[in-house]
Amino acid sequence: MKPVALITGGARGIGRAIAEELAIDHRIAVTYHNTPPDDVLASHPDTVAIKADLSDPACAADIIAQVIRNLGRLDVIVNNAGAIATDDADQAQTFAVNLHAPVALLEAALPHLQRGASIINISSVNAVLPAMGAVGYSASKAAMDTWTRGMAKTLGPRGIRVNGIAPGAIERADAPRPPELIAQFVEMTALGRHGVPEDIAKVARFLASDASGFITGETITVSGGYRL
Repeated sequence: MKPVALITGGARGIGRAIAEELAIDHRIAVTYHNTPPDDVLASHPDTVAIKADLSDPACAADIIAQVIRNLGRLDVIVNNAGAIATDDADQAQTFAVNLHAPVALLEAALPHLQRGASIINISSVNAVLPAMGAVGYSASKAAMDTWTRGMAKTLGPRGIRVNGIAPGAIERADAPRPPELIAQFVEMTALGRHGVPEDIAKVARFLASDASGFITGETITVSGGYRL
């Protein structure tokens, strides 16, 4: 039987690309907030789509229960859903989605995870290169990186791996940046191009697979050499 992967924020952008990539050899469940994952469902009609507000950690138990009820097991969790604060009033929501929700999901999932399970946290280069105007977001991702290392040590004896991916400048077709901003990012990137969601999805596939079976506690930067 195929393993099961849960991807939060799987309707668009990086989350959608990860869902499409893992669906090749996993049964998948995706969470979404406002935008249903219609494209993923069109490609993979057996996907379990779960509407959830991840700013409320209390929803974590229900998400995991729906995955187990519909798919019978859980092998991979990709904590992709994220929030970026636009002002000080949004800082609490940013930390709720970016840090507290992954913590709550893992806590709810632990009774169902077996040896070989993989947790993948989508971080950001801003965890170490704080973004002007998004200090709370950057801090939440730095906290996620520390949590990744701590949980890797905690769950290592159970054979459960915990890793992260730190994307650089990723251009999304469904939320394009202004061309002049893209040009600035490209100029600061060693490979001379911006990233695309599929660049992150391929690394997520690696971390979900047995090919990374001796890797845990790491956050892999996937940025094309941004600001080297």
